[in-house]
Amino acid sequence: MHILTILLSVYFVAFADKPTTGDPALSPRALEQRAKWNIPVDDLDYPVSAAYLDSLMVYGATIHHTSRWMNGATCTLSDNAAEELADRPFVRYVEMTRDDSPQNILLRRRLPADEYAFNPLPTPKQTDRQLALYNLHPLHEAGYYGQGILLTVCDGGFMGVDTASFFRHEHELGHFDFTDDADDFYGYTGDHGLYCLSTISGITEEYTGAAPEADYYLMRSEEAETESPKEMDNLIAALEKSDSLGTNIFSVSLGYYYFDNDEWSLDYNMMDGQATRVSRAATIAARKGMLVCVAAGNEGNKDWHWISAPADADSILTVGAVNVDSIIGDFSSYGPSADERIKPEVCAVGVHTSLLKLNGSTRMGNGTSFATPLLAGMAATLWSALPDLTAMQIRERIIRSADRYNNPDTDQYGYGIPNAYAAYLGQTATTVESAVNMRATKYIQGNELLIERNGVIYNILGAPTQTKPQE
Repeated sequence: MHILTILLSVYFVAFADKPTTGDPALSPRALEQRAKWNIPVDDLDYPVSAAYLDSLMVYGATIHHTSRWMNGATCTLSDNAAEELADRPFVRYVEMTRDDSPQNILLRRRLPADEYAFNPLPTPKQTDRQLALYNLHPLHEAGYYGQGILLTVCDGGFMGVDTASFFRHEHELGHFDFTDDADDFYGYTGDHGLYCLSTISGITEEYTGAAPEADYYLMRSEEAETESPKEMDNLIAALEKSDSLGTNIFSVSLGYYYFDNDEWSLDYNMMDGQATRVSRAATIAARKGMLVCVAAGNEGNKDWHWISAPADADSILTVGAVNVDSIIGDFSSYGPSADERIKPEVCAVGVHTSLLKLNGSTRMGNGTSFATPLLAGMAATLWSALPDLTAMQIRERIIRSADRYNNPDTDQYGYGIPNAYAAYLGQTATTVESAVNMRATKYIQGNELLIERNGVIYNILGAPTQTKPQE
């Protein structure tokens, strides 16, 4: 007896139109923020047609997720059904994003590009130097740690995050898995996301993340066994979910240019912010009020050399990697984008970054993966101090504060290393005395917070004052 095997693949089915009636797919928090920052609700905020989804299921589709921004659905279909759907009037195009036929599942998953080392960093505070590099301590000393800001950390695995003692778990508001992996979300899906999150939210006696008081969602978009364009659509789903939840900052340390099926791989000319759906989605997210932070990539000393998607997106912050002495990592991917925009925009510590292991001890890691959440955490702390600014205004302040703002590097540094305190004051880094390696003392006088640094007393706005602290 012969058994007929029907091979199923994953496709993105783009629809011809969609309704813009009913309620937009936005939470009350998201709607409140849109109103606060005068960002109008438009057709991108409405869900795809339920009738079209029903039609897909008539063709035997298993729907993984939908995209209201790209107006389509990611689903598993037989190849014959995909061909038939392509001719239906409600379908704009059908594109295969993962081939599940046995001969094409190569299972040659790339090894993590980030590198880890186990040697601990010196005390007293193992994070002092990486936070001092972009002058974050003055904001921490003033009591700003990301309060009121909501982040999404999107990655491939968050093993043990739910039990790790160095996270304040009340700040985790939920988690979402957009992959096909059957693993438990906090099970052995890898620990890359754990390390990234530790740079933002980790806190021990010897370790302080960049924004440990910020709230956050965790999202998985990276699948464990293969590298396929479907993962880019998973990432779009995470961006859209974050938008609907009212996320302020989206940090993702993933990038795409190479796939198991070489026919799908990208080339540098496609790094223009428009060629891939995921890069277009990152730009949409930014224009919907999110600060999107994306790792530049770790290909600077490899054949690919360049940034990857969605690091090429417009209106985001692409992040390169330096060490605590401001020297660029040779692995940090190169810009500019294919349309000659400066990429990366900024850099943070991604060479010998201090990370927290599951047992609470420290390790050092190399990768733009770690520079990115560090930068996102800095942005969260800055935004908590300036809550009335928009995402674009926060982005602009970060870029203007960077040490190469007046003479940007088009290869790896971009505008350079931001200065959080200068960004808070709305000034360029050159106009603010750096607090790096300086000790500061905080005073409360009446209802006023004063900071004494290097013999000068500043008020909370950073202005020098003649007021003397009370003994």
